[in-house]
Amino acid sequence: MLTRRHRLTSSREFARAIRRGRRAGTRTVVVHLDDAGVDGPHVGFVVSKAVGPAVTRNLVKRRLRDLTRERLPSLPGSAVLVVRALPPAATASYDALGTDLDHALERVRGKRAPA
Repeated sequence: MLTRRHRLTSSREFARAIRRGRRAGTRTVVVHLDDAGVDGPHVGFVVSKAVGPAVTRNLVKRRLRDLTRERLPSLPGSAVLVVRALPPAATASYDALGTDLDHALERVRGKRAPA
C-alpha cells in the first residue's frame, strides 16, 4: 500500500501531470510523469469504467498501487506520476501489469526498454 504522503489527491496536480508531463503507454497502462512535485514522489491512478465493473476496477487499482509502491525508489524525488489503466488491464496478470509498468516508466524517463 502506498503511504499517504505519496498519494496524489489534488485534482489540480492530476491535471498538471497529464497536461505537462511526459507520457508513455503500453498495452495495459499509460503513465504521465511530471517533475514539478514537492516533498517526494506522488502517485495517482485513473481507472475508468471502461476497464470493467467496480470489482475489476478495484482489483486493477490495488495491483497498480502495489506495483508502483515497489518502484517508488526509482522515481525522481520531485516526481508526480499518474498511472492510467487501459481496458486490457482488467484481464492482465499481476506480472504482465508489472512488466508493462516497467516498460512505460523506462520510456517516459528516456531509457530504452529491453527487447
